[in-house]
Amino acid sequence: MPVELSAQEIWNDIQRIHDVSPLVHNITNYVVMNTTANALLAIGASPVMAHAQEEIADMVGIASALVINIGTLSRDWIVAMKRAMESAAEKAIPIIFDPVGAGATAFRTRTCHELLEQVRPTVIRGNASEIMALVDSTVQTKGVDSLIDIAPVKAAQSLAKRLSCVVVVSGESDLIADGRTCVYTHNGHSLMPKVTGLGCTASALMGAFSAVQSNPLLAAAHTMAVMGICGEIAAERASGPGSLQMHFIDSLYQLSEQQIVDHLKG
Repeated sequence: MPVELSAQEIWNDIQRIHDVSPLVHNITNYVVMNTTANALLAIGASPVMAHAQEEIADMVGIASALVINIGTLSRDWIVAMKRAMESAAEKAIPIIFDPVGAGATAFRTRTCHELLEQVRPTVIRGNASEIMALVDSTVQTKGVDSLIDIAPVKAAQSLAKRLSCVVVVSGESDLIADGRTCVYTHNGHSLMPKVTGLGCTASALMGAFSAVQSNPLLAAAHTMAVMGICGEIAAERASGPGSLQMHFIDSLYQLSEQQIVDHLKG
């Protein structure tokens, strides 16, 4: 059953992030570290990027949320991811899992399944083919782009039920599902896919929203709505992908309640 989003509730979450500045621990890929850290700072959160196995448990111990992003995998990082997820589960803080490129290689897909079998995340966010690869390991993707036309609602609901978590399928419209309920967000701009790392940025910001919003479905949906709104605002000022990235961070930092009211699409 679909749920409609409230601009007021989205703004309330942003205010909570500003008030508490949650520490979001990211084990993420080399490509996006700078972008995602700046996005978290812009929204009012405190980012940390820590991958060393020796400090993982301590870092998770002071964090309000954990973001796992498999974009640039290595065996050492996989061990760190497992330890971080175990520590986060023990502390009962939200875990956001981004299966970047799942389906592209057997190693990548197998790693996703191993991590998800060990600890169930709070939210999984990916594009349609990445989510489908977590449901059916025979699905193939090219890098982080979808090559197939699938039924994202069915795949998302199936995965959400199996893992008892929220699943987000990013796309022209975003689908957020928890196995029972669906939320759709329709904001965004066609220039956004031309900027690498905005999907990873959504996952990082989801850590901040999940730290202050106890309903994982709403935390994920509010994140995707804010991503899309800030993308639209940034695109109005940008002349291309490079300036879009800059204006996107500024839009996150300057986002107002009235802008959410004006831009939020039902």
